[in-house]
Amino acid sequence: MKGFVREALTTILVALVIFLGLQTTIQSSIVLGSSMEPNFETGQRLIVNKVIYRFDGLNRGDVVILRPPSNSSVDYIKRVIALPGETVEIKDRLVYIDGEPLSESYISDPPHYTMKPVEVPQGYCFVLGDNRNSSSDSHIWGPLPLDNIEGKAWLSIWPPNDWGIAPKYFQD
Repeated sequence: MKGFVREALTTILVALVIFLGLQTTIQSSIVLGSSMEPNFETGQRLIVNKVIYRFDGLNRGDVVILRPPSNSSVDYIKRVIALPGETVEIKDRLVYIDGEPLSESYISDPPHYTMKPVEVPQGYCFVLGDNRNSSSDSHIWGPLPLDNIEGKAWLSIWPPNDWGIAPKYFQD
């Protein structure tokens, strides 16, 4: 009987360690709203890497899950557009980073609004939704504190036709 109890406790302990390890490194997230269309759709489920930014820096083009500055209870999904120390401006239906137009083949409709130049302070980034004209993002509430980033969209797990690594578009 002692052996059985020891095996049961060991199994429970191992399961608990695995569970806690997964809870601190990944999470699932559901896309709500149209702000990231056409690349992410309402109801799409993602696995989010919560530890990547402890080992690797934030990059332009990363798709991140974040807590909006409005302290909403719902996480947002947005794309990193500008990094600390860069200046972002939106005019003539284009996004400019440090005066250079950003190549954005992943959006279906350019922004129909303008935004005066904003320098992104240290400890912040600038995020936009891929659906530029239907997104509550940094063009409305300003640069996002890096501490508000929950993690990087890593895998799409639902619906089945979207299974795979979450799309990332590189711009330099």
